[in-house]
Amino acid sequence: MTDLVLDPPQPEDLDEIFEIYSDPRVWTHFPSGRMTTKEDAENFLLRRIADWEVDGLGTWIVREVAGGPILGNCGCAVRRIPAEAYWNLGYRFRPETQGRGLASAVAWKAIARAHEVKPDLPVVAYLLEHNVASRKVAEKVGLELKHRAPDAGNPDPQAMRLVFADRGLSESELAATLK
Repeated sequence: MTDLVLDPPQPEDLDEIFEIYSDPRVWTHFPSGRMTTKEDAENFLLRRIADWEVDGLGTWIVREVAGGPILGNCGCAVRRIPAEAYWNLGYRFRPETQGRGLASAVAWKAIARAHEVKPDLPVVAYLLEHNVASRKVAEKVGLELKHRAPDAGNPDPQAMRLVFADRGLSESELAATLK
Protein backbone atom coordinates (compact mmCIF):
# COMPACT_ATOMS: atom_id res chain seq x y z
CA MET A 1 0.00 0.00 0.00
CA THR A 2 1.33 3.40 -0.90
CA ASP A 3 1.60 6.10 1.73
CA LEU A 4 -1.74 7.71 2.38
CA VAL A 5 -2.30 11.43 2.76
CA LEU A 6 -3.77 12.18 6.20
CA ASP A 7 -5.09 15.65 6.89
CA PRO A 8 -7.23 17.20 9.60
CA PRO A 9 -10.74 17.86 8.27
CA GLN A 10 -11.52 21.20 6.66
CA PRO A 11 -14.82 22.93 5.83
CA GLU A 12 -14.26 22.24 2.13
CA ASP A 13 -14.51 18.48 2.86
CA LEU A 14 -18.25 18.84 3.51
CA ASP A 15 -19.63 17.57 0.19
CA GLU A 16 -17.49 14.43 0.13
CA ILE A 17 -18.10 13.67 3.81
CA PHE A 18 -21.83 13.94 3.20
CA GLU A 19 -21.51 11.69 0.15
CA ILE A 20 -19.80 9.01 2.25
CA TYR A 21 -21.95 9.31 5.39
CA SER A 22 -25.23 9.41 3.47
CA ASP A 23 -24.43 6.30 1.41
CA PRO A 24 -26.65 3.43 2.66
CA ARG A 25 -23.90 0.94 1.74
CA VAL A 26 -21.71 2.48 4.45
CA TRP A 27 -24.45 1.89 7.04
CA THR A 28 -25.54 -1.71 6.42
CA HIS A 29 -24.62 -2.54 10.03
CA PHE A 30 -26.51 0.47 11.48
CA PRO A 31 -28.99 1.94 8.96
CA SER A 32 -30.39 4.52 11.38
CA GLY A 33 -26.91 6.10 11.68
CA ARG A 34 -26.90 7.25 8.06
CA MET A 35 -26.81 11.01 7.54
CA THR A 36 -29.82 12.31 5.68
CA THR A 37 -29.10 16.05 5.48
CA LYS A 38 -26.11 18.18 4.69
CA GLU A 39 -26.68 19.88 8.03
CA ASP A 40 -25.91 16.53 9.72
CA ALA A 41 -22.65 16.36 7.79
CA GLU A 42 -21.79 19.96 8.58
CA ASN A 43 -22.34 19.40 12.32
CA PHE A 44 -20.25 16.23 12.17
CA LEU A 45 -17.47 18.01 10.31
CA LEU A 46 -17.45 20.97 12.71
CA ARG A 47 -17.11 18.56 15.65
CA ARG A 48 -14.20 16.79 13.93
CA ILE A 49 -12.48 20.13 13.26
CA ALA A 50 -12.99 21.11 16.92
CA ASP A 51 -11.39 17.83 18.04
CA TRP A 52 -8.14 18.93 16.42
CA GLU A 53 -8.36 22.43 17.87
CA VAL A 54 -9.05 21.24 21.43
CA ASP A 55 -6.91 18.10 21.67
CA GLY A 56 -4.33 18.36 18.89
CA LEU A 57 -5.60 15.14 17.37
CA GLY A 58 -8.80 13.88 15.83
CA THR A 59 -10.10 12.04 12.83
CA TRP A 60 -8.00 12.35 9.69
CA ILE A 61 -9.36 12.81 6.20
CA VAL A 62 -7.77 10.00 4.18
CA ARG A 63 -6.70 10.41 0.55
CA GLU A 64 -4.35 8.51 -1.73
CA VAL A 65 -2.89 11.73 -3.13
CA ALA A 66 -2.89 15.32 -1.91
CA GLY A 67 -5.99 17.09 -3.19
CA GLY A 68 -7.46 13.81 -4.43
CA PRO A 69 -10.85 12.38 -3.58
CA ILE A 70 -11.57 11.53 0.03
CA LEU A 71 -11.45 7.78 0.60
CA GLY A 72 -12.84 8.08 4.11
CA ASN A 73 -11.89 9.21 7.56
CA CYS A 74 -10.15 7.49 10.45
CA GLY A 75 -8.55 8.48 13.71
CA CYS A 76 -8.78 8.95 17.44
CA ALA A 77 -10.74 11.76 19.05
CA VAL A 78 -11.27 12.43 22.73
CA ARG A 79 -14.82 11.82 23.91
CA ARG A 80 -15.71 13.45 27.21
CA ILE A 81 -18.52 12.15 29.34
CA PRO A 82 -18.85 13.81 32.73
CA ALA A 83 -16.00 12.61 34.93
CA GLU A 84 -14.40 10.44 32.20
CA ALA A 85 -12.60 10.81 28.91
CA TYR A 86 -11.25 8.32 26.40
CA TRP A 87 -9.90 8.22 22.87
CA ASN A 88 -12.57 7.00 20.48
CA LEU A 89 -11.08 5.17 17.51
CA GLY A 90 -13.40 5.54 14.55
CA TYR A 91 -13.22 4.74 10.85
CA ARG A 92 -15.55 5.03 7.90
CA PHE A 93 -14.62 4.56 4.24
CA ARG A 94 -16.30 4.60 0.86
CA PRO A 95 -17.62 1.13 0.01
CA GLU A 96 -15.41 0.87 -3.08
CA THR A 97 -12.29 1.38 -0.93
CA GLN A 98 -13.23 -1.07 1.83
CA GLY A 99 -11.28 -4.31 2.14
CA ARG A 100 -7.95 -2.72 1.15
CA GLY A 101 -6.60 -2.41 4.70
CA LEU A 102 -6.98 1.37 4.79
CA ALA A 103 -8.78 1.48 8.14
CA SER A 104 -6.18 -0.76 9.78
CA ALA A 105 -3.24 1.17 8.33
CA VAL A 106 -4.56 4.52 9.52
CA ALA A 107 -5.86 3.16 12.85
CA TRP A 108 -2.34 2.00 13.77
CA LYS A 109 -1.07 5.54 13.21
CA ALA A 110 -3.99 7.06 15.10
CA ILE A 111 -3.46 4.87 18.16
CA ALA A 112 0.28 5.62 18.21
CA ARG A 113 -0.43 9.34 17.99
CA ALA A 114 -3.10 9.16 20.72
CA HIS A 115 -0.57 7.45 22.99
CA GLU A 116 1.83 10.34 22.36
CA VAL A 117 -0.72 13.14 22.84
CA LYS A 118 -2.59 11.86 25.92
CA PRO A 119 -1.16 8.50 27.00
CA ASP A 120 -3.26 8.37 30.17
CA LEU A 121 -6.50 8.00 28.19
CA PRO A 122 -7.60 4.56 27.01
CA VAL A 123 -8.18 4.01 23.30
CA VAL A 124 -11.64 2.56 22.73
CA ALA A 125 -13.51 1.29 19.68
CA TYR A 126 -17.16 0.51 20.14
CA LEU A 127 -19.13 -1.22 17.46
CA LEU A 128 -22.03 -3.51 16.74
CA GLU A 129 -21.33 -7.20 16.91
CA HIS A 130 -22.61 -7.93 13.40
CA ASN A 131 -20.15 -5.40 11.93
CA VAL A 132 -17.53 -8.07 11.33
CA ALA A 133 -15.22 -5.85 9.26
CA SER A 134 -15.05 -3.21 12.00
CA ARG A 135 -14.36 -5.88 14.60
CA LYS A 136 -11.49 -7.23 12.49
CA VAL A 137 -9.93 -3.78 12.33
CA ALA A 138 -10.18 -3.31 16.11
CA GLU A 139 -8.59 -6.70 16.74
CA LYS A 140 -5.94 -6.23 14.05
CA VAL A 141 -4.69 -3.00 15.66
CA GLY A 142 -4.34 -4.66 19.06
CA LEU A 143 -7.55 -3.68 20.84
CA GLU A 144 -9.15 -6.34 23.01
CA LEU A 145 -12.79 -7.06 23.69
CA LYS A 146 -13.72 -5.64 27.09
CA HIS A 147 -17.52 -5.66 26.99
CA ARG A 148 -20.46 -7.24 25.17
CA ALA A 149 -24.08 -6.35 25.93
CA PRO A 150 -27.33 -5.28 24.25
CA ASP A 151 -26.91 -1.91 22.52
CA ALA A 152 -29.12 0.38 24.59
CA GLY A 153 -31.22 2.73 22.50
CA ASN A 154 -30.59 0.91 19.23
CA PRO A 155 -33.74 0.56 17.08
CA ASP A 156 -32.74 -3.09 16.57
CA PRO A 157 -33.53 -4.86 19.87
CA GLN A 158 -31.21 -7.73 18.89
CA ALA A 159 -28.17 -5.46 18.40
CA MET A 160 -25.19 -6.22 20.61
CA ARG A 161 -22.62 -3.55 21.49
CA LEU A 162 -18.96 -4.56 21.67
CA VAL A 163 -16.37 -2.38 23.37
CA PHE A 164 -12.71 -2.92 22.52
CA ALA A 165 -9.88 -1.12 24.30
CA ASP A 166 -6.12 -0.98 24.53
CA ARG A 167 -6.21 -1.57 28.31
CA GLY A 168 -8.59 -2.48 31.09
CA LEU A 169 -11.43 -0.04 31.64
CA SER A 170 -12.74 1.08 35.01
CA GLU A 171 -16.49 0.80 35.58
CA SER A 172 -16.87 4.54 35.00
CA GLU A 173 -14.75 4.46 31.80
CA LEU A 174 -16.82 1.57 30.46
CA ALA A 175 -20.05 3.34 31.40
CA ALA A 176 -18.85 6.43 29.50
CA THR A 177 -18.35 4.40 26.31
CA LEU A 178 -21.90 3.08 26.52
CA LYS A 179 -23.57 6.51 26.49
